[in-house]
Amino acid sequence: MPLIAIAVASYAAGLMAGFSAAGWIAAASAAAVSVGAMLVGRHRTLAACALVVSLGATVARETADADVLNPPVRTRWAASHVAASPDASALARWRARASMSIDSLFREDAPVVKALLIADTRDLPLDLRDRYARAGLVHLLSISGLHVAIISGAMLLLLQALRIPRRFARWLAVAGTALYVAAIGAPAPALRCAAMLAAGTASWALQRPVSPWATLALGAFVPIAIDPRVVLDLGYQLSVSGFAALTAASLWSRRMLPHDIGPIRRKIATDLAVSTAATIVTAPLVAWHFARLSLIAPLTNLVAAPVVGVMQPALFLALVLAPLATPFGVPAAVVADGARVLVRALDAIALAGSAVPGASIVVAPSLAVAVLGGAAALAVVGAASSPRHRFSWLALGIAAVAAMAWWPVVPRGARGLELHIIDVGQGDAVALRTPAGRWIVVDAGGGRGSGDAGRRIVVPYLRRLGGDVAMFVMSHPHDDHVGGAAQLITILNPLEVRDGAFAGTSPSYRAALVAARERGVPWRRVHPRDSVTVDGAVVTFLAPDSAWTASLTDPNLASVVLTVRFGRVRFLLTGDAEAAEEEWLLAHDAHALRADVLKVAHHGSATSSIGPFLDAVRPTLALISVGARNRYGHPSPGVVDSLVARGVTVRRTDRAGTIVVSTDAEGTAFRT
Repeated sequence: MPLIAIAVASYAAGLMAGFSAAGWIAAASAAAVSVGAMLVGRHRTLAACALVVSLGATVARETADADVLNPPVRTRWAASHVAASPDASALARWRARASMSIDSLFREDAPVVKALLIADTRDLPLDLRDRYARAGLVHLLSISGLHVAIISGAMLLLLQALRIPRRFARWLAVAGTALYVAAIGAPAPALRCAAMLAAGTASWALQRPVSPWATLALGAFVPIAIDPRVVLDLGYQLSVSGFAALTAASLWSRRMLPHDIGPIRRKIATDLAVSTAATIVTAPLVAWHFARLSLIAPLTNLVAAPVVGVMQPALFLALVLAPLATPFGVPAAVVADGARVLVRALDAIALAGSAVPGASIVVAPSLAVAVLGGAAALAVVGAASSPRHRFSWLALGIAAVAAMAWWPVVPRGARGLELHIIDVGQGDAVALRTPAGRWIVVDAGGGRGSGDAGRRIVVPYLRRLGGDVAMFVMSHPHDDHVGGAAQLITILNPLEVRDGAFAGTSPSYRAALVAARERGVPWRRVHPRDSVTVDGAVVTFLAPDSAWTASLTDPNLASVVLTVRFGRVRFLLTGDAEAAEEEWLLAHDAHALRADVLKVAHHGSATSSIGPFLDAVRPTLALISVGARNRYGHPSPGVVDSLVARGVTVRRTDRAGTIVVSTDAEGTAFRT
């Protein structure tokens, strides 16, 4: 936090130095409007999040998405510090009523409309998000500066149509925009747009123009001044970088396009330049967060822009008319029906764009590659906006792109073997990092109710550290182990998939098999005593055996059990193996179970980790992957006591978060 504070102070000093006297007034106007909107929005947010806790317990929350620079973390609040708000704020009640009105007016299209009007994306289907991401239109599914600017422009046109003097109309539009931004919770992109609108209006009123870069700097600064952590928000990052690309492309078209090109051709060329620049500049962010690059985005955005320009005011008008009583409620339905045609048109553009062969490519950049991509994007903005120094900017861009191509093939020095028990809540995701920097991954966390942990947690975690996936193992087809497998296979493209091939199945397990087939990833069934060596780490499979699994009905009893040996150190990974499978292992090859580090079976359930099995393993360190305050009561106190009684050190993800165990082939050390 001190570093963020220093960065913010330095940024503010540089920002202030760039403004003229008119700019100072513009800055003050924008800041006043934006701070007011944020204060009202923050009050709404706190009121909406208020909850009553009747038990003296700890409330736990997992982060919804992996952030840009850090792996997922777990945040806890003590119940004694949680208080209920006596009444929701007026804006919170308005937002709830608006949501109900949208559901009534737009029916099956309501999830998209709520995302576009009141920044509520909770009901957006995953397949719709993916479709828009492939088409390069995913940014349209959240409130951004574009949406706010369109609504503000519509307000201004309406006020001028009512013959209100232009000077007053512009300030009324600013006030209306501020109220709207506050009502939707003042998301950072909308706040940025409100600040820039206020600054632009003040500069226009004073007839003292301000550089578009200074206005953008102000708009970017206001959300940071209120909450410095907003710099880690994807919406904020896309909003600022996208507008920087728009500004640079507009300056380029103004300077470089021939004067006799004609207004229509100039408009098309400018819009195409803006769309292309925005795609290039935001590509590193999109690749990092969505593991995908849309190659068709410049064209789809060019087609979608006029649709959104007409659709957004229509949606807003339908929302404004909705509260009016019958018979005045009829116009709201008429406007909503007309707007639904545009919503369907936008979805048709996304569908057509995503269906084009090669429309997008799946990528998984490491942090270093993403940063280098950001440098290349910065070079594009600099070259477009500064013709005098364009060759210097282009040189920087070429160097960054060359480094991006070179970085993944740089040989990594030997670091020993690392075992990562990734905190995915109530589920399993185990990753072993080899001395060459490659991964052996066993399971990928849960899906469905807990969200796709593969896309949300496991893939960002592995991608942040870098390295290919040499092998992915699915222990058994339960959702808390393979719920994120399909996304991991699709995004990280492992060299092979190993599986116990239990006859029972689940939707997430089937999705993983389909993903492996579509990506051309070889699939192999696990056989006992199969052995694979990956960069000096010897992986030996101990179970399951097909003769053993033929009569089973419980997938837990068919869990893949394997050992990983590196030098003199051994790890034993047990999936959700229960007592019956542990007894089978003891009967068939008890000596092979000896290990220094044990990943405790079935999240520490009382149905596993029987005494003879622990005596055969004789671990010094036991690791339990388990969700905080889970409803199953895992881990069992009896299992933990049994381990401790044998002198075993126990570490749990619900208390320690992600656990990393490292070895140099002679000994082990762990850190959390």
